[in-house]
Amino acid sequence: MYGSQAKAYNVYKNNSINFASKEQLLLMLVDGAVKFSKIGRQAIVDKNIPKSHENIVKTQDIFYELMATLDVNKGGEWAKQLMSIYEFIVRTLADANIKKDVKIMDEAISLIEQVKDTWHEAYKVSKQNG
Repeated sequence: MYGSQAKAYNVYKNNSINFASKEQLLLMLVDGAVKFSKIGRQAIVDKNIPKSHENIVKTQDIFYELMATLDVNKGGEWAKQLMSIYEFIVRTLADANIKKDVKIMDEAISLIEQVKDTWHEAYKVSKQNG
């Protein structure tokens, strides 16, 4: 991309984030979590410790954000279960990061993908009923 094209793309990209609904932002977060966790896993395989650490921490940060925005009081039992899953993912990522263990990362990625799929499905259902 050249000058003005790059600027136009960046404006579009920033506005797509600025004008995204809460639900769309949540989907962007869970999509990012899958992406960063897979980059972190591959970096472990490649023995690139700084890159693995950076991407695992990015994934953890996404789940800390999801935890901070999850209203357990309003969401009831479902939200409490989801919070437990988020906490488990963060602990599993920390363990994988410390041990640089691909098998532990695979476990975390599987859970992260399930969370992503759940949120994408919930979003589709909400659009059909909305």
